[in-house]
This record gives sequence, C-alpha cells and structure tokens, in this order.
Amino acid sequence: MTTTRVGAIDCGTNSIRLLIADLDPETGAIGDLDRRMVINRLGQGVDRTGRLAPEALERTFAACREYAAVLAEHGVGPDRLRMVATSASRDAENAEEFTKGVKEILGVEPEVVSGDEEARLSFTGATKELTGEAVESPYLVFDLGGGSTEFVLGTGEVEAARSVDIGCVRLTERHFAGVELPTPDQISAARADIRAALDLAAESVPLTGAATLVGLAGTVTTVAGIALGLPAYDSVAIHHSRIPLGRVREVVGMLLTSTHEQRAAIPVMHPGRVDVIAAGALVLLEIMERTGAAELVVSEHDILDGIAWSVV
Repeated sequence: MTTTRVGAIDCGTNSIRLLIADLDPETGAIGDLDRRMVINRLGQGVDRTGRLAPEALERTFAACREYAAVLAEHGVGPDRLRMVATSASRDAENAEEFTKGVKEILGVEPEVVSGDEEARLSFTGATKELTGEAVESPYLVFDLGGGSTEFVLGTGEVEAARSVDIGCVRLTERHFAGVELPTPDQISAARADIRAALDLAAESVPLTGAATLVGLAGTVTTVAGIALGLPAYDSVAIHHSRIPLGRVREVVGMLLTSTHEQRAAIPVMHPGRVDVIAAGALVLLEIMERTGAAELVVSEHDILDGIAWSVV
C-alpha cells in the first residue's frame, strides 16, 4: 500500500482544525496521525463590524504556531499542506492581515474559498468512505459551521451546492447575544432567520427527496453526543451514528432552556461551544424539519478530510 502524508487546516468562524494523515488514493483509506482543534472564534463580531478583531487574530495565530510545530514533527512541509479559510475571512475587510500572519507562520497562504468550493470539499470528506456502507444515496450533506452552512447534494459526484449565512456564532450574535435563556420571541426571530436562509439554499439545492441526510461539524457532533447519552466525547461512537428527529427535538429543547452552567456541565460539551450550541442546535433542527428527514447520519469526517484529499 502506497500512502501520501499530507497536512490540512480548516480555519472557520468558530474553530481552527488540523489534520495530518496518510492517504491511500487507491482504497480511499485515511489514516489519522494527528487531528486536533482549537476554538479561536475568528468570526468574533464580524457580522456586526465587518472586520476581524485583533484578539481573534492573535488567538488564530497562536493556534497556527502550535500547528506549525506539529507539522514539523511529522515531516509535513508547505508543499504538502493546504489551509482553507471559510466564512469569517470571506466577510472581513481586513482579511489581508490574516493572510499575511498565517503565511509568516505556516509558509502557505490560507485559501479563502468560495462557499460552493467549501461545500464540495465538505461533500468529499463526508462521503468518500461511504462507498459500500449501508447508507443509501443520493446524499444531502450539510456542514453547519460558525458563520455559514453549506448544503451539497450528490452521489459520487456533486450535483448541486449552496452556502448560506447561518451558523452557530452568527445566529448567537444576531439573536441570543448576552442572553442566558432566550425568550420565545428571540427563538421565533432566529427560526425566521434560519428559514429565510433555507429558502435561499433551496433555490440551488433540492432540500427534500435525498435518501440520506448527512450532518457535519461541531454543532452536529455535539448534539449527537448528547442524544447518545455519552459520558464523554467519543468520536468513534459519534461517527456514522444515526440520530432520530424526535431525539434531536428533545436535545434542542433542553439546550434552549438550559443555563450557561448547565450546558457547560454536559459531558460531551467543548468549553468553546457552550455559548453558541443552542443557536447551532436550532439550525440543525430546522434543517431536519425542512428536509423531512426521519433521522440524521452524523459524520466526524468533513471539510478537513476533503481538504486533505485535495492535496493528493
């Protein structure tokens, strides 16, 4: 078996993640050597100010310095590394400051990809290993991020894709900022915002009729971990789990009526998600209800894996 070692970095609105893996293009196997995440909240305030905050940039650069050391340990140079930057850096007026800082640390420029390209990378990462699995196609894949959500419909190939501006950070800042327990009116306003974005997505991607709904990213995997009643975050147990719509409704209801302290005490909850999980979970529920899906297939493999495959 001939493998290629690559590095991939996904810098989103809420988190920056690293994957170092050995890939086998013939079999589609991906062997993780290091997979890690830092909550950097790069998108802090971007929806309001249009700029990347200095403290958000510094958090991101600190994570990049950590990742540079790990990449060096595994012998991955800039020629086998790709970094993709998503929603927050697409929206910011001072994106060049971000680009310059990253290149100085990692030796590569972050690629600020379009929403459609982001969607295609997510689809590749989520579905490449589904071949031969008992998961029926076509798939409707959605990647629920901090600032945007990408929808992709396809089988082996992408048939339609669309990115819309709804995500756990953006929705929190718009509707739940500084709120411990959102009021019914605030929840209704958030739902209306989400539904308007889903209307936009549906202009490009049919949201009903897919055989399998596949959900990606931290909000989805966290809700899945809660739904499964896990005593700690367990990516193996979460990966390819199937969560019924009714159970998602129960978890979302619990999150919307929990205090910050109660959410922080949930065993699978990452500290960086405590204040944005309720809004993100609401997006997840609205997607399931809109698509008519009876259950959700959860994938731990997402855009980060798609970025890795794009290096080969």
